[in-house]
Amino acid sequence: MRNARPGSRTLNPAVPLDRINGTMASPPNPPPAVDRLRRAAMAARSGLRRYPRHLLESLSRGSPGRVVPASVCETNLCQFGSGGIGAVWLGHATMLLSVRSPNGRAVTVLTDPVFSDRIGLKVGQVTFGLRRLIAPALDVHQLPPIDLVLLSHAHFDHLDRPSLRRLAAGPARGATVITAERTGKLVPSGFRRVIELPWNHTIECAGLRLDALRPAHWGARAAFDRRRGFNSYVIEAGARRVLFAGDTAATDAFERIGPVNLSIFGVGAYEPWEHAHATPEQVWRMFAHLRGSDGLLMPMHHSTFDLGEEQPGEPLSRLAVAAGDSWRAVVGREMGEVVSID
Repeated sequence: MRNARPGSRTLNPAVPLDRINGTMASPPNPPPAVDRLRRAAMAARSGLRRYPRHLLESLSRGSPGRVVPASVCETNLCQFGSGGIGAVWLGHATMLLSVRSPNGRAVTVLTDPVFSDRIGLKVGQVTFGLRRLIAPALDVHQLPPIDLVLLSHAHFDHLDRPSLRRLAAGPARGATVITAERTGKLVPSGFRRVIELPWNHTIECAGLRLDALRPAHWGARAAFDRRRGFNSYVIEAGARRVLFAGDTAATDAFERIGPVNLSIFGVGAYEPWEHAHATPEQVWRMFAHLRGSDGLLMPMHHSTFDLGEEQPGEPLSRLAVAAGDSWRAVVGREMGEVVSID
């Protein structure tokens, strides 16, 4: 990994070798052209079925659906940060992590924070997009002080500016934000600093080592905005290692990083988006290269927003079948459940 240069707000290191003609290169392991066309047609049909309904709901300002009481999570937070690694799934790709650095300090990390009732383009007081199906296990005001915010890419369900503004004015006002290339300017002001970390670069921050990897995804914020980066991250603290995959399709990009204590992968929104989001079976196969003797898998990116055509509960059911007798290696299956690793 190459080291990133320090900077006060954004980082623009040397252009990676896999940048082609000013746009991000195709993702690793691209599917055959015929398969891509089939999936594109399925995605178009899915959008025509669902997006007009979401637009009408946006105009009516519908309220969120079923709510998980925050007290379910708060009751167990006494365990959080007591071990070497602590993790709580707050909803979608928002993970609250505690990683004990080599100097003994527990560093608090928040990934892809989305706390809004609805995500999408905001015009005036109206946000046009998807509403939450389930509220976050903790709201912003219930979070502990945040040291690091990791943003994987610029999609609205991962980089939510209203949520970031609330964090910058609250528990993350002193935090450093690590984000993908050409996404730093999307981050609202108020954080201590914002750093863009390109693929295959490394930075040490708050006592942790962070490596940016290239998943099989894309990073556009809008339809023709194809030049933004998209990251996965390895968080390393001495012998402790956490992988936050962000969004990814099936890829061999993680095979070279070696054993990881906790692997965090999205397991939903694969139907009909398998070219961008791995199926549960593909996630299990990727995890098999990372688990070593005692590694754990924590699923995310399901049940929070209506992003795919799969049925509720299907991602975890399929993951359970794929895991078989190793199902106990899958932890944090319920939103708000505290996972602690020594």
